[in-house]
Amino acid sequence: MNDVIIIGGSFAGLAAALQLGRARRKVTVLDTGLPRNRFAGHSHGLLGHDHKPPLDILAEARQQLARYPSIRLVNIRADSVSGVIDDFSVLTGDGESLRARRLILSYGIADQMPHVPGFAESWGTSIVPCPYCDGFEVAGQHWGLVWSGPQSHNQVRLFLDWTDRLTVFADGHDIAPDIQADLARRNIPVALGRIVEITHQNGRIATVNLGTHRNIAVDILFAHPRNKPSASLHASLGLSTVDTPSGIVLKVDERRQTSMPGIYAAGDLTTPFLPSVTQASSQGAMAGIFAQQSMLA
Repeated sequence: MNDVIIIGGSFAGLAAALQLGRARRKVTVLDTGLPRNRFAGHSHGLLGHDHKPPLDILAEARQQLARYPSIRLVNIRADSVSGVIDDFSVLTGDGESLRARRLILSYGIADQMPHVPGFAESWGTSIVPCPYCDGFEVAGQHWGLVWSGPQSHNQVRLFLDWTDRLTVFADGHDIAPDIQADLARRNIPVALGRIVEITHQNGRIATVNLGTHRNIAVDILFAHPRNKPSASLHASLGLSTVDTPSGIVLKVDERRQTSMPGIYAAGDLTTPFLPSVTQASSQGAMAGIFAQQSMLA
């Protein structure tokens, strides 16, 4: 039996495995090889790895984990989970049944692309969600923000640390009069109408095209499409979730434990605002440490 099975082997999952492996706990990591940030050319803000391709960072991490004999990395999907604390069972995509005393869920989220031509093709290249991840490289350029609700007002104020050239795309949303007044005071134009197309060259935006027959050129577009967990294991287990403006995340306590004893979670699957590689790695490490401590005699 494993001490811990980790479902999801990106930054959170591998960080958890590292802590557990160093404690000489028997760990199996199940991963599909499809991290959320695989569309990004570079990862930013991760100390020691700034401006490296995220897939290169993960490959290096897996190589480093190979020195720990108690860690097993398996490129396979987890199809189902059952059991209770100290006796969980995980059925993999190839029919193997694994058992563990603890589980860590770190399978992340999947962004749901809107049905706008050119949007998906530009995602991760010139359509991005996080200014901390990509803002420095395009500071001072013309930014666009797709309005997604009242929380977008805070994003506008945040973006002004990087640029004073910003266009808000209402994209069919009604923006409250007091917020419109604040945007006008800041000299931030609001483009009305639905976005109907993103024209681009190899993912680099040329223009944002509106249903009002107006095309607006921007250098980068910030957007926050709806997302959902990359797997449904939490639902089959009946784990508690939290609704956020962009989707649901798993509810965890201060020790990263979910609503079911013995199951921990980390990474984007639990992060409602501004998820990042740094946060995922930190949360994964803590999930691993708390899972280990919960098994002490």
